[in-house]
Amino acid sequence: MAASLYLAAGKTTDSVTHGFLPAAARLGLEVTLLTDRPAAHAGTHDGPIVQCDVFDFRELVAAVDGVPAAIFSNSDFLQAPTALAAAYHGLPAKDWRAAARAKNKSLMRRHLASIDPVFSADARHVPEEAPFPLVLKPREGVASEDVFLVRDALELTTRVDEITARRDDPLVAEEYLPGRLHTLETLGDGRELRVLGSFRTTLSPPPFFVEERLEWTAPPPETAQVLEQLDALGIGFGACHTEFVVHEGRAHIIEVNYRLIGDHCDFLLADLLGVPLFEQILAVHLGESLGDWDGPSQRHAIAEPVIADRSGTLTAAPGSLQMDDGPVRLSYRPQRAVGDAVAVTRTNRDYLGTVRAIGPGPDEVNAALARFRAAHDWTIT
Repeated sequence: MAASLYLAAGKTTDSVTHGFLPAAARLGLEVTLLTDRPAAHAGTHDGPIVQCDVFDFRELVAAVDGVPAAIFSNSDFLQAPTALAAAYHGLPAKDWRAAARAKNKSLMRRHLASIDPVFSADARHVPEEAPFPLVLKPREGVASEDVFLVRDALELTTRVDEITARRDDPLVAEEYLPGRLHTLETLGDGRELRVLGSFRTTLSPPPFFVEERLEWTAPPPETAQVLEQLDALGIGFGACHTEFVVHEGRAHIIEVNYRLIGDHCDFLLADLLGVPLFEQILAVHLGESLGDWDGPSQRHAIAEPVIADRSGTLTAAPGSLQMDDGPVRLSYRPQRAVGDAVAVTRTNRDYLGTVRAIGPGPDEVNAALARFRAAHDWTIT
């Protein structure tokens, strides 16, 4: 009888549909999908789909029938409840406390205060002596949604009122951290935490924080400081995507996403490493040790989203593509389909799709990427 994997998910994502579900099938696992949106997943999964409140660990615990091999989620929001459910069943799991600290930015700042003090406060109760400019953001937000740079108390109040008119979750205001933005991609099995690599991130101009390009690069020298901070947070099991800035020799974590990097960079990372990355992640949740593979790839790579520049209806766009341009391998995966309504939000939700390019060096990759974009049309009417 095949081992059973319970996979908790909210909305559908390419990471699950095209990454983890096929990986589980290749590992011979029988997958039961636990979700609060069964209709959305009906066309993506052939196995059992169980409806439950995936945000409540008690419902996840109760939804598991028999003796599972693993309980897993790749959702930001579901790491803590999934960890608790896995621990209940005696399965390898992330520390639920570490998952809670990673998701809740206030808890993260409080926990790191002794080794990396950064000003952070409830956005409604920012003291007069706060070190403006500040970054206003949802305490447990994602995808740069409702994240703004605010330069003074009046702008802070205006933005808070604007955001709270459409959402009611807590907001925080944090010290703006200057520097070069990087990511750190790691994978741990509970004994070893392995650095998979790093991307250098280009952001849109302030006051917004849209990620416009991720470029594969060697982890900066300050990476050891990031690993120290992750260790302090208790993070060391499974996949983790950390965003941090480096300024004058100091590394400061911006946020920790205790799951695999998204926005199709997960597929790029798998291609770069040349290993079955999705299977490796599931394997550690099955209790296996990390496999042996070479260090971070020496090839050059870029993930560049195509970003909507206006609201309307997407009337022309390419479908999924893979092609070679000389020594450069190009892939494109759409995130919006022709006919979709598009509303510009100045967040990562404005992505129409992502182009991935891997080649021997930056000159070849940049040139191939420019030719690809020039040869295809994305039209919003």
